[in-house]
Amino acid sequence: MRTTSLLGLGTALAALVAAPLMAGAQQDHSAHAGHAAHGQHAGQSGHSGHAGGQGDHPRHGDGHVPMYAEDLLAAYYARLESRVELPVAPTNVSLAPDTVITRLAFGSCNHQSRSQAYWDVIARTNPQAFLMIGDNNYGDSNWSGDAALTTLREAYGLQARTPELAAFRAKVPMMATWDDHDYGMNDAGASFAFRTWSETIFETFWGSSDAVKSRPGIYDSVIVGKDGQRTQIIMLDTRFFRSDLDRMDYTPERPPLGPYVPSDDASRTVLGDAQWQWLEQELAKPADFRIIVSSIQVITDAHDYEAWENLPLERERLYRVLAGREESGMVLLSGDRHAGGIYTASPEAAGGEQIWELTSSSLNYSFSSTAQNTAREPDPTRVTDFISEENFGLVEIDWAARTFTMTMRGAVEGEERVKRTVSW
Repeated sequence: MRTTSLLGLGTALAALVAAPLMAGAQQDHSAHAGHAAHGQHAGQSGHSGHAGGQGDHPRHGDGHVPMYAEDLLAAYYARLESRVELPVAPTNVSLAPDTVITRLAFGSCNHQSRSQAYWDVIARTNPQAFLMIGDNNYGDSNWSGDAALTTLREAYGLQARTPELAAFRAKVPMMATWDDHDYGMNDAGASFAFRTWSETIFETFWGSSDAVKSRPGIYDSVIVGKDGQRTQIIMLDTRFFRSDLDRMDYTPERPPLGPYVPSDDASRTVLGDAQWQWLEQELAKPADFRIIVSSIQVITDAHDYEAWENLPLERERLYRVLAGREESGMVLLSGDRHAGGIYTASPEAAGGEQIWELTSSSLNYSFSSTAQNTAREPDPTRVTDFISEENFGLVEIDWAARTFTMTMRGAVEGEERVKRTVSW
């Protein structure tokens, strides 16, 4: 079959996954990050990548033009998309623009092959919206390296056929962003050569808005409510544009709390220039309370896994941008860790403002116990135990009292695990 031939081509091209093809091209990768990113969407949205058009690559002084794996894959994906049926999530109810948010739920780290009974547990808390904030499936499990991302599409396909998810989406509006495992590869960032196809799969499954489909990356924002009770939800994309991270030197023993070391390289980015500009514009919009979603943790310095601490200059920039927002209350939500808790800090870069973060993970894929995790990872910014057992998060807003309450509940019984109420 013709499709088989295309899949074979994808496997052959998988060798291009890790880097641009020309020596010295890596420094141009950030500039290239938006280039040709929606080549496979051209027939749908008319977006050509950037104003320079499809052939306008960064130029070197010596006349060489860097070539990137995703450029070679664009034609392959255009043809593949016409030959495969991409999974689509069950029908979702819409979030009405005049909804005054008083209770919102979120979660991360859902393995598509494990029990999905937690959806009913979350539904019983009556959230007005639910945020899937990353690792919404584990589509990189058993991935062979094929450019068609077959296991990722299969993971989404299994989710599309999940009756518990269908029942939940029929009642509760949802928004989604991704993390590494539903992006396509563990700890992957902008150098993941198959990211544009992954983006197509994500946007098709979750029914992304025209605004999201029209630009590289999957960051999104919405404001709902009425005067004095407007909530802004900002879903960041910490994958599509993120620079490669520095790893620790090799040791015979695996690092106990992660493999990465912070980098003070100012050329590296988490969000990319376009998303940074968009975020500043979003934060300038009038809102009374803001929910900022990052798939990876923001505040903590207690581990060496993926987190904003890997690129501390970018985290300082985030704090400055958040501090410059139009006046509002604010909470950060994160996931990723297969454990969670409540964090707080008053960073100098934020002008000393006290910032709160609720990390919730995992929905159905826990690794350890709360006692073990809490002892293993002491953290002065975490004000609770480090909850390991399967969980989801709630944010409740009391508009009259001007307070918000962060709660983590067990995903099996719905019992309260941690809770903190904060004024703004």
